[in-house]
Amino acid sequence: MENKIEGLEESCNSKFHTRGYLPHYDVTAEPQMITFNLHDSLPKPHLIALSEELKVLTAKRVDPKRCSRIEELLDRGIGHCHLSNPRIAQMVAESLRYYDGHRYILNAWVIMPNHVHVLLTPKTQNSISTIVHSWKSFTAKQANRILGQQGPFWQREYFDRRIRNDRHFQDVVKYIHNNPLKAGLCESADAWIFSSAHLERGEDDVQ
Repeated sequence: MENKIEGLEESCNSKFHTRGYLPHYDVTAEPQMITFNLHDSLPKPHLIALSEELKVLTAKRVDPKRCSRIEELLDRGIGHCHLSNPRIAQMVAESLRYYDGHRYILNAWVIMPNHVHVLLTPKTQNSISTIVHSWKSFTAKQANRILGQQGPFWQREYFDRRIRNDRHFQDVVKYIHNNPLKAGLCESADAWIFSSAHLERGEDDVQ
């Protein structure tokens, strides 16, 4: 697993961009934690309120505050939680793993009932925004087909957090793997089948 990330520059404002309510840090060859969620799991008023809340913070404090607030909101289990459907969760898991080792290194991931956490390191020439768009576009079509519905499946925004150093990297892996345990969905991290923790235990995928 590629997890050596020493020497990251702390000054990176030029690498941020925005497509909506929140900024995104979009570079290649640097690990990032990505969260994307179902369209009804984080209603628009919550995003607007979060954006306003972050405006009063210094740049150094925005990233951790944004991450913690997003996690709090998503763990409430708002919305239809379509990722609780094993067919949909398995399809999303397969999508994440499809280009692992080619477009990116998939360091850790988990599929929760209404959101997905991923820690990945993009390969050269593959931006985070392009990777996430590919995941969401494909899986939205497949999920709507399974559900027999039309319309938005994922929320337009996604949330990213750059990894500062090796210790932060390991902390994020631990957080991702323990998210189902924290939410009371399983008794151990590796028991949650839609997670890299489960695969690391050597179990086969759910069919």
